[in-house]
Amino acid sequence: MKKYFFIILLFCLSAGLSNGQQKLASNGEIPILAWYSIPSGETTVERYLEMKEAGITYQFNGYSNAEEVQKALDVAQKTGIKMVISCPELRTDPEKTVKRFMNHPALVGYHLQDEPSISQLKGLGEWGRQIKAIDKKHFCYVNLFPNHADSIQLGTKDYLVYVREYIKQIPVQFISFDYYPIMKDRISKTWYNNLEQVSGEAVKAGLPFWAFALTTNYDNDHVTPQTLAAMRLQVYSDLAYGAQGIQYFTYWSATSMNAPSGEDQRGAPITAAGKRSVVYDRVKLMSQEIKNLSGVFLGSKVVSVRHTGKGMIPGGTIRLTTLPKEIKVLDTNGAPALVSVLENGGNTFLVIVNKDFLSSINVTVFGDESVNKVLKDGTVVPASAYENSMELDPGDAEIFMFPTAKK
Repeated sequence: MKKYFFIILLFCLSAGLSNGQQKLASNGEIPILAWYSIPSGETTVERYLEMKEAGITYQFNGYSNAEEVQKALDVAQKTGIKMVISCPELRTDPEKTVKRFMNHPALVGYHLQDEPSISQLKGLGEWGRQIKAIDKKHFCYVNLFPNHADSIQLGTKDYLVYVREYIKQIPVQFISFDYYPIMKDRISKTWYNNLEQVSGEAVKAGLPFWAFALTTNYDNDHVTPQTLAAMRLQVYSDLAYGAQGIQYFTYWSATSMNAPSGEDQRGAPITAAGKRSVVYDRVKLMSQEIKNLSGVFLGSKVVSVRHTGKGMIPGGTIRLTTLPKEIKVLDTNGAPALVSVLENGGNTFLVIVNKDFLSSINVTVFGDESVNKVLKDGTVVPASAYENSMELDPGDAEIFMFPTAKK
């Protein structure tokens, strides 16, 4: 009898604890896309389940022919992964190819081209409209150069002209651009300006945008982001600017022999030999955080994004000078941080990102009684349960929440 009483008591206590914890509601999950995912020769249920376990929801890979696409789609369907497809037949016979795959449950979109120049946009738009005339349900995907691309790559000296022509010419459902900002000991100077540019044009066009996090070696200046901090900085900065999709580049290591770009991209979550690297488990953890916090970021409206820090802030960005009335104090003690205010589902979220991926910073936040704190697992607790001053880990984010004031 005592044994059963003890079990019942434990159950009641645990139930009481869980009932006191509020989980953030969400209407879905932020899409997480893996670039250069599973090679065609590794198309198996086991490999796709492994990718799903890492938190990947969408996968993209170039295939040599439509039969390889068919095989991959069939395996993806069995594992709950969605695919952005690409094969030569999509270009040479778009009508036949789209009709073949458009009703496949694992299809999510069609990849047209990566990093086109401005002169290629018109042709991509015509191709995209051919596809959309047959299949209005699935998206056409074209990924843009970053703003540090030169005028020869862009086909123009004006990056905003490039982005606007892309939006004008191609029937995309979201804007995608890549930027790999994490260097060995610093962040690229123009990254935050690029986020400002793309997020601003996305708002004007009424389109969401997707952004990247580097998860592999890239060149001599970039290093494999083996620390969770480097990935967090990229992902949380993207989301704080309003990104509605996160893309990992790459999932499978691409050596110079088989990489689509000819670059030597080693050190991804899965090595060229097909083994998990240390990055796999960190991508898995990062993906879980994105999933848990979809209630903050998915469908959010960006109210403002500001920067703090002694000295100069990144070019093209705005310094933090004002706060929501619910936040009485926000002090990063001179450290470089990103402060975003988002609205979503009747709530306002204050997101603070430590822009230093190598060192922690000290942050002080004090708000009124309406302010809650959102934990990494999506749990919502009163902010007053925590000290006002906190250590914010390298590249990490703190999130606060309060009801949106009626206008």
